[in-house]
Amino acid sequence: MPSRVERSPFIDWWWTVDRVMLGLVFALMLAGIILCLAGSPPVADRLGLPQFHFVKRQIFFMIPAACVMLLVSFLTPRYVRRVALLVYLGSMALVFAALVWGVEVKGARRWVNLAGMSIQPSEFLKPAFVVLVAWAFSEGGRRKDVPGNIIGFVLLIATLVPVILQPDIGQTGLMAMVWGGLVFLSGLHIFWVVGLTGIGVGGMTAAYHLLPHVKARIGRFMDKQSGDTFQVDNAMESFMQGGWLGKGPGEGTVKRILPDSHTDFIFAVTAEEFGIVVCLLILLLFMAVVLRGLVMARRSDEPFCRLAAAGLVMLFGIQSCINMAVNVQLMPAKGMTLPFISYGGSSLISLALGMGFLLAVTRKRPRSEYAPPRAFIHREVLDDSAMNSGVRA
Repeated sequence: MPSRVERSPFIDWWWTVDRVMLGLVFALMLAGIILCLAGSPPVADRLGLPQFHFVKRQIFFMIPAACVMLLVSFLTPRYVRRVALLVYLGSMALVFAALVWGVEVKGARRWVNLAGMSIQPSEFLKPAFVVLVAWAFSEGGRRKDVPGNIIGFVLLIATLVPVILQPDIGQTGLMAMVWGGLVFLSGLHIFWVVGLTGIGVGGMTAAYHLLPHVKARIGRFMDKQSGDTFQVDNAMESFMQGGWLGKGPGEGTVKRILPDSHTDFIFAVTAEEFGIVVCLLILLLFMAVVLRGLVMARRSDEPFCRLAAAGLVMLFGIQSCINMAVNVQLMPAKGMTLPFISYGGSSLISLALGMGFLLAVTRKRPRSEYAPPRAFIHREVLDDSAMNSGVRA
């Protein structure tokens, strides 16, 4: 165990980072590898790939993901904002590139090929967007000369429009919900909260009427006779066949016909092979991450860190809930991964980036690291000096 007396970047990090959160995230990563062993071999066989192709790639992506999370967790809040801005600008550029040159999959252009690898830019956009919106709202509340609410609204529109054009309604809805949560936490008047909620409902209604695939998914969810419900029906069958204790590792049969058993429906594969008890344990693990993050956010005295932590936890928690809700037919299919459990390189590294931001903004720090820029402090000191001079005069 490192000593508190020693002074080095690693020692400082070790005694200030939330080690409970760190342990919970690594537990999810380990669970992801184990469950990928259960869910991915049938998919690899159907595609003519080696049996453990996806497992090896999951481990391959898990290593840089863990490194990204740990490196980002060393950042100060000021550098968290700067890195988030760079990631946001780069991701937005790639989102626009995907609209023009991206590979079309099932009628959507969400992927770009970069250095021989397929990347989904909207995954990296999410954590950076949350951090920037938290900065806008917190800075607007602290300084009267910064139109934080306007900046936050502009960020929402600028981010969601190209993602809608891909189209990716799932990611759009996720970011909009997190943005709405940050609006509420930032202390805006209830009038604005209700008004923005109405805009959100109007947007969902417009998507239903204007986008055929959205209408089809909702229609299949409401009425199974209106379309193909093969995947969700088999996902529910996995829960029923697995029961409380499951069939045992490798004994599942429904996963052999589930096309997305290693990504969107890995939670259903878990139910069949390991049982509902293990599913509940995984659910508790996600709940522990969310509750721990909210507790750490509440303890923070700095508005930016408090909002950023709460937003990143909401992003993580809502995405988890959406995936699990789809698996048990509580929501229409969204094509959204289960954090750190589902297979996917872009998803893993972007989630690691978000958790790195969360660990960074919730570290225990002296007030000096939260201080505003030197020029701003100098201006305040001069103003105070002038006022004191006027009083004495």
